[in-house]
Amino acid sequence: MDEQGFTAWAVGAERRLLRSAYLLTGDLHRAEDLVQEALVKVALRWARLHDGNPTAYARTIIVRDNISWWRRRRDVPMPTPRELAAVSSDAEAALVVRRSLDRLTPKQRAVVVLRHFDDLSEHDTAAVLGVSVGTVKSQNAAALARLRHGAPELLDLIGGPP
Repeated sequence: MDEQGFTAWAVGAERRLLRSAYLLTGDLHRAEDLVQEALVKVALRWARLHDGNPTAYARTIIVRDNISWWRRRRDVPMPTPRELAAVSSDAEAALVVRRSLDRLTPKQRAVVVLRHFDDLSEHDTAAVLGVSVGTVKSQNAAALARLRHGAPELLDLIGGPP
């Protein structure tokens, strides 16, 4: 295994993966566990992944492992100020985003995080989630409509129309 290559990739990707995992879960400790599990799985397959897109593979692992966990246990704790500070320099904005994401279904939340926070294309989001592009489009539209009507504080935060 190319340890230096893996280490360089992991150091560069870890914070982005943690942010995504936190936005998906709302729980910093669970997010850290998901990222660590994904990094281990990428490391085990590094010989095949290093020339491709290991970050996409890691995101897929995080999303799917989170869905599996969520199906078993549906209570999501509210983040503490320390947890918010660990993933954002603006704790107030992080809390608004977290509360807004809590209004979404897990599928909608995954689509919104991957499309709008990780800036993945519809095609890449569909590949990570293992769904069709049409599903990504419909889940995204439903999520944005729900946020527009149910989370006006998010629109205030990003400067959208009232």
